[in-house]
Amino acid sequence: MRVCVIGAGLSGLAVAHALKEAGTDFVCLEKSPGVGGIWRRPQAGERGPGYLSLHLNTAKQLTGYRDFPMPSSYPLYPSHRDMAAYLRSFAEWAGVLDHVELRTEVVSADQEADGTWTVVSRDADGAVAARRFEHVIVASGHHTEPSLPDPLPAGSEGFTGRILHSLDYRDGSDFTGRRVIVVGLGASAVDIAADLSRHAEQTYLSVRRGLHVVPKQLFGMSLDEIADTTWWNEMTLAQKRRFVEQALLVARGRLSDYGLPEPDHPIFSSAVTISDEILSRIRHGRVTPKPAVGSFDGGRVVFTDGTSVEADAVVYCTGYRMAYPFLPAGCPAAPDGPVELYRRVVAPDRPGLYFVGLVRPVGAITRLVEAQAQWVTRIVRGEVVLPSPQEMREEIAAYHASIAERYGLTQGASIQVDVGPYLGELREVLSV
Repeated sequence: MRVCVIGAGLSGLAVAHALKEAGTDFVCLEKSPGVGGIWRRPQAGERGPGYLSLHLNTAKQLTGYRDFPMPSSYPLYPSHRDMAAYLRSFAEWAGVLDHVELRTEVVSADQEADGTWTVVSRDADGAVAARRFEHVIVASGHHTEPSLPDPLPAGSEGFTGRILHSLDYRDGSDFTGRRVIVVGLGASAVDIAADLSRHAEQTYLSVRRGLHVVPKQLFGMSLDEIADTTWWNEMTLAQKRRFVEQALLVARGRLSDYGLPEPDHPIFSSAVTISDEILSRIRHGRVTPKPAVGSFDGGRVVFTDGTSVEADAVVYCTGYRMAYPFLPAGCPAAPDGPVELYRRVVAPDRPGLYFVGLVRPVGAITRLVEAQAQWVTRIVRGEVVLPSPQEMREEIAAYHASIAERYGLTQGASIQVDVGPYLGELREVLSV
């Protein structure tokens, strides 16, 4: 078989559809019992980055696949249940389910001397199989290995409550009547804090560094709809920043008015946090902002300003490490190093290895992964000739330089893309 696709979530299904449409033989390996990735896990009760209150932050018309729109009955921001059902329906419509091997975990993928790839997998019964492929397309996402402070604050080993990562959080009702501290200000942190505030006795939001908190809509338009307009994409970065900062000042005032730290950086120089709820829950007294956790003292949590509270649980929403343990070391990134992929897809020093969906867009990701999938399909079919490894490394270096100037070059920042420009870049290479 020519192509192995790893993962059957939103990105993997886009790849499977593109390959099938082109008549290319492939198999898709998925370790879960069903397709749909993180969106099916909360309802299935499986461990993962999803939780029962999870909804899209992007509009359904831009998050659905191009040739298979979401049902008109769906709300503008569908729930995880809606998304799981939609992705399953897409897989059935695209006719790719026969190509998907469920409950099959990839153990390793190693490149042989002749350039082919040996993929070793293990099925639900523990049977191990080794198969040879010309190409491997990794579409398994990067929310797998939880990142916690190392070390945890002093006294954590003696904390009488529970310490967990957002990966293990499922529903606020599990904490009914408890006092819970949520650490972080990213998407998961504000979602989980808002969810907990409807069940917990008291919810605290511990924030070390200020981030820009943006509502899902401005001027009656979803943020990703705005990002899709011509007038937006004709603006310079400075003009975009000025426009959004003024709009936010009108829409919600200053974050310090809510007891949150003001960001120490301009908008669009770090990932923004999208939430319609968290500021309202703070205003209603159901979430109390606090500074960073300094230490633990028995059943108390002490913050860096010297204040402390009794707590039954601390939920760390501190992100994930980018881990692909089945791949050769350092691919696509060394530990804590930037991701090294030509046009965010191709591993320059590993012929036949590609990544789809390993981007963090300001907006909906679906059109990007569909374009990536189409490009990779053309590459594996021999319809596109890639530049030399040196030329690809030069493109990566130029991209990293632009990222470093705007975000600072961290592993997370190295997968940040703007939807409009990046989609234009992919469409350009597709037209060649």
